[in-house]
Amino acid sequence: MGQSESVLILGGTGQAGTGAAALLRQWHPALPLTIAGRDIDRARRVADELGAATAATIDLRRGDLGLPADRRYSAVVAALWDDRLHGLRFAQHRGLPYLSISSGLVDIAPEVVAGAQRANAAPILVASHYCAGAVVLAALHSARRFDRIDAIRISAVLDELDTGGPAGTADLQRWSTATSAGLVRRDGVFTWVTGTDAQADVRRTDGTRLPGQSIAILDVTSLALATDAPDVRFDFAVGESAGRRRGEPASFEVRIDLEGAGPGGAPIRRSRYLVHPAGQRPMTATGIALGVERLLGLRGEAVAPGIHTPETLLDPAYAVERMAETGAYFIGAPGDS
Repeated sequence: MGQSESVLILGGTGQAGTGAAALLRQWHPALPLTIAGRDIDRARRVADELGAATAATIDLRRGDLGLPADRRYSAVVAALWDDRLHGLRFAQHRGLPYLSISSGLVDIAPEVVAGAQRANAAPILVASHYCAGAVVLAALHSARRFDRIDAIRISAVLDELDTGGPAGTADLQRWSTATSAGLVRRDGVFTWVTGTDAQADVRRTDGTRLPGQSIAILDVTSLALATDAPDVRFDFAVGESAGRRRGEPASFEVRIDLEGAGPGGAPIRRSRYLVHPAGQRPMTATGIALGVERLLGLRGEAVAPGIHTPETLLDPAYAVERMAETGAYFIGAPGDS
C-alpha cells in the first residue's frame, strides 16, 4: 500500500466513523485516512484533529461517490448505510477491500449477491453485527475453555441515549420496519420467533431487568456456525443502562451465557458481562478498526477476495486486548462457574 493511498471512511464524521479513525490513527500513526461526509467543514475538523488525514465530500447517489477520478485509496469503509451500494461498487471496480456495518441481517442480501457475482474483485467484510463484530469476538474468546458448546445466549442493553447519532437511530428504525421477528437457532435449526417466543427479560449488570426480545442479527448466525452450537439466541433491550442508573454516563453492557462441556465431557457454564463505561461507541469503533487493520494486511496475511465476517478474519484474544485498551472489561454474572 503506497503512502498516497488512504482509507476512505464514508460517514467519517459520524460517531462510528470518527471513533474508528481515531483508533486507526492511534494504532498506525502513519496510516493515511480520508474522512468523507456531506459536510466538508465538519470533515475538515475531524481530519485536522487526526493528522495525516484529508477531508472529502461524498455523494452516495453517484457511482463515483462524487470523488475526484485521480484519487487513490487503500480501502473503503461504509460507516453508514450504503443504501445504493455505490460504496461497494466503487471498491469492487478498484479492487479495494470494503467493510460495512449498517446493513443488518435483513439488509445484507444485496451485498452478498454483489460479492458473489464478482467474487474475485475484492475482499468484502460484512460486519453488520452488534458493535461491528466486537460482541461475537468477545463471546468466542469466552468460549475458548469449552470443548463443546451447546447453547449461547447474548443479552444486550442499549441505552436510549447511546444509539449512535442520527445514522444509528435510522438503522434501528429501518431494521425494526423490516421485521419484528427474532432469529434464533433452536435444536440446530435457524428459526424465526415472534410474539411471546421472541420476548425476553434482559438483566442489567446491577441485577435489574428490562423487557426485551430476540432480534434478527448476524451475531446469531456467526456464533452458531463458528461454534456448532445448536441453540443460539440474541436478546436486546433499549432502556436506561446500569451506568446511567448510577448517575454516570450511558454504559455498554452485554451478558454472554455459554453452556457446554469441557475436557473429558464435564458440563460447564460461563456467564459474564462485557462492559464499557463509555457506551457502545468505543466498542463499535474497535470492531471497525480491527476489520480495517486486518483487511489492509497491517496485522496478519493478505485477505483474499470474497465475502468475510469478523470471526473468519480476526483473532478473538487480540480483539479482546484491543477492547480492553479502550476501557472495556469483563465481570462475572450470576451462574458463572
